[in-house]
Amino acid sequence: MKLNFYLRLCTHFFVAVIFAFVLASLFHSQFVMAELTKVGVEILFNDRLSMSLDDLLGLYPTYGIVVAVSYFIAFIVAGLFIKWFKWSPYLLYCLAGGVGVTVALLAMHPILEITLLAGARSTFGFLCQSLAGAMGGLIFSHLRTRQSGAKAVI
Repeated sequence: MKLNFYLRLCTHFFVAVIFAFVLASLFHSQFVMAELTKVGVEILFNDRLSMSLDDLLGLYPTYGIVVAVSYFIAFIVAGLFIKWFKWSPYLLYCLAGGVGVTVALLAMHPILEITLLAGARSTFGFLCQSLAGAMGGLIFSHLRTRQSGAKAVI
């Protein structure tokens, strides 16, 4: 019974991480292409699709891990808050996902004094990365509450 619980928990976690990463990667690709378009580069739909796919594959080994680690920490903290204070799992996991990605991006900044993810260099791009994190948290919360009734505690 415990094994089944942990398998579902890990599945829900990885679904949320993959969802957030794919959304964040697509945001990144589109922001980079928008900047290229501003300087006169014409980008066809096939090129947009190809670049988005290349970014998904290229960012996965690094940014995908960053998202997973940030979620691991943030979801544990959110789970404790849910358990101790009986707050809404939807709100807390959504907030935890967004804050986790935000903190990860902010922590990467001091390394080179530049945002390492080009799509997050503008304020709106940074907010979209955080939104991708929040959406992944919402997915996690939905999967957890659907599986366990009305409780989404890790």
